Amino acid sequence: MRVENVTAAAESFTCNAYLALGDRDVLVDAGAMAGVADVVAEHTDDLDAVVLTHQHGDHVEALDEVVETSDPAVYAYADHALRTDALDDGDAVEIGDETFEAVYTPGHADDHLAFVSETTLFSGDVVVHDDGAFDYGSFGRTDMAGQSRETLIESIERLRDRMPAGVEHMYAGHGGTYHGDVRDVVETALERAEKREPKYPDE
Repeated sequence: MRVENVTAAAESFTCNAYLALGDRDVLVDAGAMAGVADVVAEHTDDLDAVVLTHQHGDHVEALDEVVETSDPAVYAYADHALRTDALDDGDAVEIGDETFEAVYTPGHADDHLAFVSETTLFSGDVVVHDDGAFDYGSFGRTDMAGQSRETLIESIERLRDRMPAGVEHMYAGHGGTYHGDVRDVVETALERAEKREPKYPDE
């Protein structure tokens, strides 16, 4: 499975939107970059689905553009005007060449899902490798209305417990990708979240 970050050239704030190419070409999050549909079209003319980790604006702002251009199925936990398929905790979804399990991971967002296969984690914002606050294991912010550090900690624990031992590729909503011992990155993020200290000095 080849994974392309189709928002890598963005000049304004967006999430990482990942195009997984394989038996089933799937976009994980749509991002908030104008022209993202054109970047997707550079890699495939057969986008089958968009799978949303959650519906914060930086993850879904470009969804209308992508759907209008490619008419893919849209998978999401929470209702959305463009959703065609509902996903719940434990559901299976085909992304690229692999079968992924949806893991419900609220705390940063009430509708957050992470997607894990035998080898790969699309973690959205629940856990990231590096994001300016921490390197090698950080976690989604929980200082805004409707967010909860305690719920996020439970979600990271759930993700850790459901993640196969062989996961070695991590594609997070922000920061860089990571290839190696993903479980250790997740456990590091969990340890930091459990300290319950502000993620950013101004929180």
